[in-house]
Amino acid sequence: MKRILLLFSACFFLCIAGVHAREIELKSPNGEIKVSLNLSDRIYYSVSYNDELLLKKCYLKLSLSHEILGENPRLSSQKRSSVDNNLVPIVPLKFSTVSNRYNQVLLKFKGDYSVEFRAFNDGVAYRFVTNKQNEVYVKGEDFVINFPGNYVAHMQQPGGYKTGYEEPYTHVFTQDWKPSDRMSVLPILIDTQKEYKILISESDLKDYPGMFLKGTGENGMQSTFPKVPLEFGEDGDRSQKIVKEADYIAKTVGKRSYPWRYFVITKNDKQLIDNTMNYKLSVNNQLSDVSWIKPGQASWEWWNDACPYGPDVNFESGYNLETYKYYIDFASKFGIPYIIMDEGWAKSTRDPYTPNPKINLHELIRYGKEKNVGIVLWLTWLTVEKNFDLFNTFQEWGVKGVKIDFMDRSDQWMVNYYERVAKEAAKHKLLVDFHGAFKPSGLEYAYPNVISYEGVRGMEQMGGCYPDNSIYYPFIRNAVGPMDYTPGAMISMQPDVYKADRPNAASIGTRAYQMSLFVIFESGLQMLADNPTLYYRNRECTEFITQVPTTWDETRPLEAKVGEYAIVAKRKGNKWFIGGMTNNKEKERIFEISLDFLSDNKAYEMTSFEDGINAGRQAMDYRKKVSQVHRGEKLTIKMVRNGGWAAVIQ
Repeated sequence: MKRILLLFSACFFLCIAGVHAREIELKSPNGEIKVSLNLSDRIYYSVSYNDELLLKKCYLKLSLSHEILGENPRLSSQKRSSVDNNLVPIVPLKFSTVSNRYNQVLLKFKGDYSVEFRAFNDGVAYRFVTNKQNEVYVKGEDFVINFPGNYVAHMQQPGGYKTGYEEPYTHVFTQDWKPSDRMSVLPILIDTQKEYKILISESDLKDYPGMFLKGTGENGMQSTFPKVPLEFGEDGDRSQKIVKEADYIAKTVGKRSYPWRYFVITKNDKQLIDNTMNYKLSVNNQLSDVSWIKPGQASWEWWNDACPYGPDVNFESGYNLETYKYYIDFASKFGIPYIIMDEGWAKSTRDPYTPNPKINLHELIRYGKEKNVGIVLWLTWLTVEKNFDLFNTFQEWGVKGVKIDFMDRSDQWMVNYYERVAKEAAKHKLLVDFHGAFKPSGLEYAYPNVISYEGVRGMEQMGGCYPDNSIYYPFIRNAVGPMDYTPGAMISMQPDVYKADRPNAASIGTRAYQMSLFVIFESGLQMLADNPTLYYRNRECTEFITQVPTTWDETRPLEAKVGEYAIVAKRKGNKWFIGGMTNNKEKERIFEISLDFLSDNKAYEMTSFEDGINAGRQAMDYRKKVSQVHRGEKLTIKMVRNGGWAAVIQ
């Protein structure tokens, strides 16, 4: 009898423990990444790679107005599944076909909500799903992660929720990041200071605010979100002041999935460059006809202040008809499919229906069509919001796209604005480039007419844009989606002698560095930022730049180290392009790369551009070479400080 009582007691306590704490494990298809879930007072999870703990006792909660999902969770069921298929992006920035392979567990809890975890070979993602009958008010969401060691966080830290997402990267030890310090936008890159890196971002952001992260003061990070704006006040021609906010971050439907929170986890820095996690977690294309969506390059007048000059310019340059025809002629000559007409094309930034009379926009649209060059028009987001029928008007005029600027927010209202714009623009077959924008978060795959985003400290910052900062982009900002950086400077300087302004705008970094950016940086609408006059004078560089595609069949990082260098090979059809860039820390770097990615043993012609012998001082010094190469051959690549290397193999 005693033994029966003891056995009964043991079973009873095991059952109680099972109710209050439950262990669930999820592994990636290759078994290297493991998510260990613990359901007790919260939904806890830890993440390890090859049994090395990377994230420990992290947790998630979703706070609604009358309940907290994820607090004292009661599991009602779990369902496991595996997926192994291929995805075909409409705008393939990295690959024409993307492998989508993961293991998943869907945890259903009492209270009409679920949490879905996915484990990929290159990372982990989770999201909440609710099945509520009515609208819900989301008071907050807890994304809390903790680190087992003192990691380094590479991040952009704005002064508040209103930001152009153009801050330079800061590099902070996670143990030192206090709650009172500046928060960070996404994405964030975590360096474990061993062999692993963790890239944190979000996807399928819809009817919900963008997430920011701040330090916990206890070697961790936690989420924070802008609240729903309720009332606005005037703040000039391109912004609004939020004068009243709600006490919640989102008012939304009760039956929905929430944004994915994801971690790209790598043991090789190269894997950050060619990851496709944001795409794999996004909503599929929502458009029935995508045949009109044509990615490509664009000639842009703002950076060089619309100021062509020289013996072939027999008109007064500026924001006028003759100058824009000159840009169209340049674009047509080099097969560039678009020009962008930035601020100044309209008589007033508040009125999108009355062009500047000096420009004769309708004649330019006609002339561009004759020359096979489309026109993209710049607008402030506020003007678009107040004149939402302009998309119909622009289609009637024959405009090909819009560049919308100065959103500078990611609260729920503004996130919904992005989607309204994408839908309406698609209805009228217009491309969209979001400038003054937050990072890509999946909308660009649901509506592939969203061709690019800024959300980066790009070359328009002149001397504030430098390789020591830009070298992080292939690993962080560009690793989550298209990036409107606006490369293409023909006046190049080293940082210790930099002095420039429009119309003689210049960049920091060598000429070969600038050319390499067209290969390395991803954007469905890739700018040629400089003056056509300078492109004509540097014809061999221009001929290389303008043959670089904006979409790719294959991407192969060859050499990469976060914050120091990146060398990437990309294929379009039967052509391979290679781009290399480096920072300011070494006088020169020398690499040996293998051409084992070439498909067969026949001879290929390679045209390359490398830093000249004096490029460390005179950044415009470069050398062009034409040579024969073969599969498996070793190439020696040398880059000076702030230098680059670029080539095409065919």
